Amino acid sequence: MTQAGNAQAGPRARQRQARIAQILAGAERVFAEAGFEGASMSELAAAAGLPKANLHYYFGTKEALYTTLLDSILALWLSATDSIRPEAEPAEALTAYIRAKMRWSRERPQASRVFANEVLHGAPYLRSHLAGPLRALVQEKSAVLEGWIAAGRMAPVDPPHLFFSIWAMTQTYADFGAQIGAVLDLPEPDADCFARGTDTILQLVLRGCGLEPPGR
Repeated sequence: MTQAGNAQAGPRARQRQARIAQILAGAERVFAEAGFEGASMSELAAAAGLPKANLHYYFGTKEALYTTLLDSILALWLSATDSIRPEAEPAEALTAYIRAKMRWSRERPQASRVFANEVLHGAPYLRSHLAGPLRALVQEKSAVLEGWIAAGRMAPVDPPHLFFSIWAMTQTYADFGAQIGAVLDLPEPDADCFARGTDTILQLVLRGCGLEPPGR
């Protein structure tokens, strides 16, 4: 490739990444509200603020766009477990994980709803990922918790079921935000609601694991 070609590759790549991010952001809103079956390419294009031809150019089909969005959501959630490492302090690691999960529930509630809708319909487009990367991650992080338990660094718990409980507690603030808002007489869960919810989840999880919150 010529020097001029190299100079142009960077801007073109950045433009492509920006367009893909723009389409995925719009798709997240549409799929959260309508689900896969209820969403049309016209609605997806309108949400992205782009011609429908652009969606076909970058993704080809609605299914390809949907699976790409699911992949990106799962990757985001998998990255939240980075704090859970053998050398980490259990209380600090679990606190960081729970705070990350609650942050995504607040900042990306529609992403959580897309994921929940997919699972509620039997995970037809996500099953291989749940049985692959997610299963492998849960096994890896469960082994870390088992090591902490064996070393007497935390109370005995069933690691996979601890993860299931954390997912349920944190994602409910996104998936059932309308319910929480109605009970608390709020238009939607606000910053104070998330802060109180985070503190409550931390108390339940850490005390259940025989741990003290970091800094105490």
